Amino acid sequence: MCLLCCWHPGLLGQLYCSHKENEIKLLTAEIERLKNFGCLGVSPSLEGLRDENAKLKYRLNFLKKSLQEERNKSTKSMVNINSCLQEIFGAAIQAAYPDLENPPLVVTPSQQPKFGDYQCNSAMGISQILLKTREQKVIPREIAEKIAKNIPANECIEKVEIAGPGFINVHLRKDFVSKQLSSLLINGVQPPAIGKRKKVVVDFSSPNIAKEMHVGHLRSTIIGESMCRLFEFAGYDVLRLNHLGDWGTQFGMLIAHLQDKFPDYLTVSPPIGDLQAFYKESKRRFDTEEEFKKRAYQCVVLLQSKNPDFIKAWNLICDVSRREFQKIYNCLDITIIERGESFYHEMMKDIVKEFEDKGFVQVDDGRKVVFVPGFPVPLTIMKSDGGYTYDTSDLAALKHRLCEEKGDILIYVVDSGQSVHFQTVFAAGQMIGWYDPKVTRVAHAAFGVVLGEDKKKFKTRSGDTVRLIDLLEEGLKRAMDKLKDKERDKVLTPEELKAAQTSVAFGCIKYADLSHNRLNDYVFSFDKMLDDRGNTAAYLLYAFTRIRAIARLANIDEQMLRKAAREEVLVLDHEKEWKLGKCILRFPEILQKILEDLLLHTLCDYLYELATTFTEFYDSCYCVEKDRHTGQIVKVNMWRLLLCEATATVMAKGFDILGIKPVERM
Repeated sequence: MCLLCCWHPGLLGQLYCSHKENEIKLLTAEIERLKNFGCLGVSPSLEGLRDENAKLKYRLNFLKKSLQEERNKSTKSMVNINSCLQEIFGAAIQAAYPDLENPPLVVTPSQQPKFGDYQCNSAMGISQILLKTREQKVIPREIAEKIAKNIPANECIEKVEIAGPGFINVHLRKDFVSKQLSSLLINGVQPPAIGKRKKVVVDFSSPNIAKEMHVGHLRSTIIGESMCRLFEFAGYDVLRLNHLGDWGTQFGMLIAHLQDKFPDYLTVSPPIGDLQAFYKESKRRFDTEEEFKKRAYQCVVLLQSKNPDFIKAWNLICDVSRREFQKIYNCLDITIIERGESFYHEMMKDIVKEFEDKGFVQVDDGRKVVFVPGFPVPLTIMKSDGGYTYDTSDLAALKHRLCEEKGDILIYVVDSGQSVHFQTVFAAGQMIGWYDPKVTRVAHAAFGVVLGEDKKKFKTRSGDTVRLIDLLEEGLKRAMDKLKDKERDKVLTPEELKAAQTSVAFGCIKYADLSHNRLNDYVFSFDKMLDDRGNTAAYLLYAFTRIRAIARLANIDEQMLRKAAREEVLVLDHEKEWKLGKCILRFPEILQKILEDLLLHTLCDYLYELATTFTEFYDSCYCVEKDRHTGQIVKVNMWRLLLCEATATVMAKGFDILGIKPVERM
């Protein structure tokens, strides 16, 4: 089986390669036929190909080269064993029940070794379908036996067993698993072959200008960054967008206050140190001073009419915010492109016109609204005073991402409170014909709120929202305290200690968020996230450092490991070696699942399982054997060191996707 198809349910990859192979055979036969007639010509370039035989030869060479490239690309990718088994059992079910439309295909890893390595649980579902559609009562065990008899020849299954009412227990071949682990060690963790390279647009972070980023922005920023990293690793073209709140009526009061406080702002850059305090002052004046309020509205009109002085004032305020945002993005290693509401401002009048022209607009008390079938609350696309709303800007952004950016997948990482709003906006986009959900995926990756240890919204003692920069600084302090408690400051250089501090602090904050199902609220606790026991970044980072140290302490360098990976056969005779080898190779199916459901906690759970499985292996299997009296190394079990290396390689890639930076020494 071509490894290309092992990444994809469906025979696309296999058919693609077999199609090329068949065409090569036909072309070779045709060239031989022409040879027999003595008319085989040779031409130095494509332009020179005039006779049929030379064209055939050119096509043949092209196909051979293309096929080799496909094979090279696919053989470097890690094989998704689950998808591979789905291919095999899909073919078996098709052969056993050729007239059955869309039969259930259920393949999962086994939970206990006595039930094999994987299970196919399709027989029960097929039994129900036969009873409902054909009134045939067939016990699932008979169906399972029929499926098992039709399993095609393959390189990964050692044997199958029928268990219970109709479970098909699958035992993998050890040489197959060993071969895949060797490929991983030689080629590294390679992404899946995804076919056509699709464009993914991810909208995340999205703070508001003139307001500081707070703990509420933490989840969107961390989750969005990790999603981008995953799609980029998988080979997609990813556009990371920061939909800043950088336009609207609040800028009128900010500019009016700027004029009063720094009248020479056009020539001297105003020293706004605390923009949050500046915002609160302007808001207080807006609420209490009628004259100031009128002037603020005039400032909005002048700003929206693109008056140069007011545009400069707006830019000054935005720049102060950008600098503060960037400090946080630098700490968390976030890469993002700013494209705020102001970017879409000029498009909004065309959005309103398009909905009007297609007859979707109703006027309600001076407002222009759009009712979307299935949603009780309409979208307001123009206020009674002629201004635009968040609904208008979100519709403009949706259209731009679909029609100008040509996004194949659009992901909005925004809190769950906005779910109905985004569902309505997306439905409006479908209604007006901007996209077909069967072709283009538009998803709201919603998330819950961050809670304090009192299970209420995370606030400071005074009841204020927690500033994100304060949270990060507190994380750094606590991480250093933790490292000093373990006396790491006595064995690490100052540079190593600083690197460990940053790795632990920011890694723990990210992991605490990502390890929870994003749909749920989660309790923020420094004590829990810095605990080096259980499913935490602290535990995983320490585990990773220990794994990396095993080869180093055995005086085995990277070059020796690379050489061994090409020459050694990975023996998987011990049950813990076998368990670890299979766990390592589940990485591709974990990533495939997340690409589908966008739930990153699955990756965190997998990394924790991998680390604990490694601990079981290391406790039972000697990697390096030493003399009990002298402590001298007497034997290095290289295949086991290679299992250590494969574990660390997969963990490193998992950390990278989560945005966590491990260190070699901790």
